[in-house]
Amino acid sequence: MTIKLNHIHEFTGTIELLTGLHIGSGNNEMHIGGTDSPVIKHPHTNQPYIPGSSLKGKMRSLLEWESGKVSSENPLGFADALSDGKNGVAGLILQLFGGAPSSDSKFETLMQEIGPGRLAFWDCPLEESWVQKINEQNYLLTEVKMENAIDRIKSVAIWPRTMERVPAGARFDFRLTFREHEGDDQQKLKARLLRGFQLLEMTGIGGSVSRGYGKIKFTALSLGEDDWVPQIRPRQKAATA
Repeated sequence: MTIKLNHIHEFTGTIELLTGLHIGSGNNEMHIGGTDSPVIKHPHTNQPYIPGSSLKGKMRSLLEWESGKVSSENPLGFADALSDGKNGVAGLILQLFGGAPSSDSKFETLMQEIGPGRLAFWDCPLEESWVQKINEQNYLLTEVKMENAIDRIKSVAIWPRTMERVPAGARFDFRLTFREHEGDDQQKLKARLLRGFQLLEMTGIGGSVSRGYGKIKFTALSLGEDDWVPQIRPRQKAATA
């Protein structure tokens, strides 16, 4: 079986933060006056950004949970798609995000039909116009938030810690490429991707989402001339008397 690449589509848009965002840098060094948990920053500009891997991982996880096929700590694989085939719910997720190859011969045909992952999520830098506005107002690109735990018996704050966040209102340039292969069901694949955007808006990204971090909104999201924002947040019909 051969696979032919017909086209590469590009989604572009803006991610706007509705609440503070924390995506950790994994920096374990201690700095005097520093925060306990800094956000990830570009090593040259020192500006925070959203890694493409954070968006891809969260979207895939949400779509897998919604599929009802999650049964272990591992991502969905070809075994999960074997019964429903290429265009079943698991097969569509594997087409979008890719799957770990298997040496088991019973998956050989399915792996050839599904092929490589169609999506590429690019790192999202801060929007230049937003950075310029913040610099003109002499504001900082990040904020530091103090958090602590509460002693349930004494009702006092314990274990204070500082969390660095990108503040609400920040805007990031978003870009995603979508490979179209010959024989793909484009309507079904784009419907799954659209659902992924909706789930990201509903649940948020990054750390501490359960404490109100990471709420986002996609704006000006488009595929060429096709505006996807109304599809993410369709207008509610007015109630009739």
